[in-house]
Amino acid sequence: MNEPILDVIVVGGGYAGLSLSYYLKNYSLNHVVFERGKVGESWRTQRWDSFKMNTANKLNLLPSDVGEANDPNAFCTASEYVASFEGYVSKFQMPVVENSKVVAIEKAQDFFKLAVLSNELIKHYFCKQVIIASGSANEIKIPTFAKDIPYRIRQIHVSQYQNPAHLPNGAVLVVGGAQSGCQVAEDLANAGKSVYLSTSMVARLPRWYRGRDIMDWLIDMKFFETRAEQIEDPKMLNLKAPQLTGVDGGKRTLSLQSLAKKGIVLLGRADHADQENIFFQPNAATHVHFADEFSKKAKEMVDAFITKNKLVAPSPQPDEDDVADIDASCVGNMTSLNFADNDIHSIIWATGFNTDHSYIKLPVFDSAGNLEHKDGIPNFPGIYFVGYPWLRVRGSSITFGIKEDARFIVDKVFNSSTEDTKAHQHDRLLKADAVKI
Repeated sequence: MNEPILDVIVVGGGYAGLSLSYYLKNYSLNHVVFERGKVGESWRTQRWDSFKMNTANKLNLLPSDVGEANDPNAFCTASEYVASFEGYVSKFQMPVVENSKVVAIEKAQDFFKLAVLSNELIKHYFCKQVIIASGSANEIKIPTFAKDIPYRIRQIHVSQYQNPAHLPNGAVLVVGGAQSGCQVAEDLANAGKSVYLSTSMVARLPRWYRGRDIMDWLIDMKFFETRAEQIEDPKMLNLKAPQLTGVDGGKRTLSLQSLAKKGIVLLGRADHADQENIFFQPNAATHVHFADEFSKKAKEMVDAFITKNKLVAPSPQPDEDDVADIDASCVGNMTSLNFADNDIHSIIWATGFNTDHSYIKLPVFDSAGNLEHKDGIPNFPGIYFVGYPWLRVRGSSITFGIKEDARFIVDKVFNSSTEDTKAHQHDRLLKADAVKI
């Protein structure tokens, strides 16, 4: 083993990886960040043209980045976000190696051995500790019944969508009612497309409530600092991110009923398909009620917080898009769509991502492939995870939460490194004493 041994290797050059690099540099830990593409690759290649961040600029800042040039309450585009990454790497001289995909991580004697694919060649690197910051969503997920749909229907994953003009003429079916599905459905409707949306069980939030962005309220209430063990209903741990949008200056609520007002036909969860039709469960109304109830509870939490802390805040302002649809009148009653009769020529699968951990050849996952850890630290010395849901708290997969997790993990890495150094020094002293004797 003639290669130099690094203190730390970070896998992933997105927000989490750059945050980690900043804190590692502060501790003078020799490290490198491997990124499979360019810095912020997913933001470059998996966002559509009209995309806006769901959180204001002030919540997306990297460590020590004061963002003097940006409006703190504005919502930037994906390209603007990527530009901030590039500027950050240049400003702090981050040791980021682009177009380098980590294809294997294993333990080699006292060190970690990483196989990295770059320019069609594999090179091996060694380090004392490794941090996985590649995200928990790195492989597109499409239902298996997609193969039953006729070839004449163009099918793409939402990460491949760019704009309405890139789709064939005719109606579009968007499958998936989380943030991306709802936002893309709205983008299509705004362009005059006929749109069908297959919904799912997703919460939603009012964008603006009692004079403030809802995120500001939730942060002040320490909502994102809730730990997993404090959650009574296990289903809440797997809840998708609430429907939210930063389009129109971050003042407008995104709801299923707001989409229906734009002419989007709301359907239940997509179930199966054949060569002529796609079929849906009759649960769209349940999805509307679930989202409405979540928004109601969030507003009640804010009201209680204001009252408890005797805060001065304006009364709630009318928000048509946030009004609960008690009868679920916004929902269509169809449980199937005939492709030809409804002129459907495109399907966008907003069905999320899977996580591919096959390159990590270490015993840190259970039999179902779930990470076994405590605060992002598995029971296997030297490997850590950042940027995954519920690693430490509810906000562990949200930008400003990731930053706090990165600092926490790097502190652990530094302390471990210091202990190892002391141990090696102690071993050397023992050997030296043995020689004298």
